[in-house]
Amino acid sequence: MWKNQRLARLLVCVLAATLANAAPPQQMITVPAGTPIWVRMIDSLDTSKNRDGDRFRATLDTNIAIGASVVVPRGATVHGRVKKSSNARRFTGKSELQIELSDVVVGGTAYSILTGDVQQKGKSEGAETAKKTAVGAGLGAGIGAIAGNAGMGAAIGALGGVGLSAAKKGQPIVVPSETLLEFVLQQPAMFPKR
Repeated sequence: MWKNQRLARLLVCVLAATLANAAPPQQMITVPAGTPIWVRMIDSLDTSKNRDGDRFRATLDTNIAIGASVVVPRGATVHGRVKKSSNARRFTGKSELQIELSDVVVGGTAYSILTGDVQQKGKSEGAETAKKTAVGAGLGAGIGAIAGNAGMGAAIGALGGVGLSAAKKGQPIVVPSETLLEFVLQQPAMFPKR
């Protein structure tokens, strides 16, 4: 019996010491949906190189704050992902890039966030092809008229316009490093209280 009481006291002492040394639970603060998040890109993005699902890095350009209280300071690392990346093809389509933020790093821990997309669409290559063809036809007709055959000149000019378009691929969308972008929280996000 004496041994059991001694063992019980020892266990109580160990448990008390463990509880005394345990860190108090982290207090969290909630940042509401609709809060803007301004980031400055570290990585560059390019629709001719990046694919759906690629991750990128940025830094927080302004504090995330609630009123006068800073929740996450400027300069914190932010991660995001490419939601959609497509490059225009010759004659048809548009380049398109959609990106979103996925987490903010605070004190070495990544806290998940859900933001709306930042989306950029390029000009349709088909529309550019039509413009180039029309311009080429007009120039060809003018040259043909001088030479005495406007119809033949227009046909040659139109072919020249299409040839220029075919040689030029659809323009990629490029977001260079250091670009400043604004995202908006779609759901409340929780961060540790400072």
